[in-house]
Amino acid sequence: MRARGIHHLGVAVDDLDEALATYARLFGAALEHREAVPDQGVDAAAVLVGQDRVELLAPLAEETPVGRFLAERGPGMHHVAYEVDDLRSTLADLAEQGVELIDSEPREGLFGLEVAFVHPHAVHGVLAEVVSRG
Repeated sequence: MRARGIHHLGVAVDDLDEALATYARLFGAALEHREAVPDQGVDAAAVLVGQDRVELLAPLAEETPVGRFLAERGPGMHHVAYEVDDLRSTLADLAEQGVELIDSEPREGLFGLEVAFVHPHAVHGVLAEVVSRG
């Protein structure tokens, strides 16, 4: 796998509107995109801080991955997303290396990107998302 770079940092938040206001006030973050992603159970907003992107994630319900994350750990850093050219090829390569994947097939994420998650056990305790433009 060869990542093109970091696509975004994902941050779990309790209140998306409050988080958007905080990031704008503290860092001058500009809203790039906001949408609910029901199949992932999140209301998500991407903000730009300079040229870098932060994805703020609020759960749509308690029994969603981000809802459980917040219940166990509270708000904070959730994942690092790496951009690749070909997600299917990347997932096949990672599986061949024996990497523990949460998603063995791409699914649709924010911006209509193809996304898949790599288990934190495989990345020294950090949840990794791999994204491509499809």
